[in-house]
Amino acid sequence: MPDPDLPVTEIAPDVYDITVRRAPDARWRVFCFDGETPTLVDAGFEDTVDVVADALDSLGIAPERIVITHGDPDHVGGLAGLVERFDLETWVPEGVDVDVAVDHRFGDGDQVGAFTAVHVPGHAAAHHALVDEAAGVAVLGDALFGSDARGLPAGHFVLPTAHYSADLAAADESLSRLLDYEFDVGLVYHGSSVTEDASEKIAAFVDFAGKR
Repeated sequence: MPDPDLPVTEIAPDVYDITVRRAPDARWRVFCFDGETPTLVDAGFEDTVDVVADALDSLGIAPERIVITHGDPDHVGGLAGLVERFDLETWVPEGVDVDVAVDHRFGDGDQVGAFTAVHVPGHAAAHHALVDEAAGVAVLGDALFGSDARGLPAGHFVLPTAHYSADLAAADESLSRLLDYEFDVGLVYHGSSVTEDASEKIAAFVDFAGKR
């Protein structure tokens, strides 16, 4: 049975936020998209494979595909275990090293199932967001955090700090790549996801009043 302290939340229709680990001031996630080809986005840690599997069992979902946004340990650590558990088709960005055989490599503008991959470097060089405009949902990875991750009210976005960014200036500049897409829900891994007007809030963050 899933751990009640590690909640599973339907954050949008057929989109599930699976908490794999919690700390007093943080949480880590995997996202699951149910549908014709049930898909996981990111893999959690090496030691949270059972947490993801228990959550999927409680939902009655058998995933067939996994897509990786970037190569940080909380995003790829559980990849080998989940692939072995569910015999998943793997989609990994070009330039991200993982410890499994990769079925598909992708880059900016490529179609990954229902998603369009958008290269948003800065947090990591090969970091990609995944946008499903038809469903109105984007997985933003660590390109942005929920505003409450920085002590602000939830419902908006902030940049990760320099401590969590390979290149903070690039992380800031690359957000403009998301302005070509419209989506209502923006899913993040740290802080609270934004479930209303997400692309408009990113646009306001990028093109703020008084910007040079």
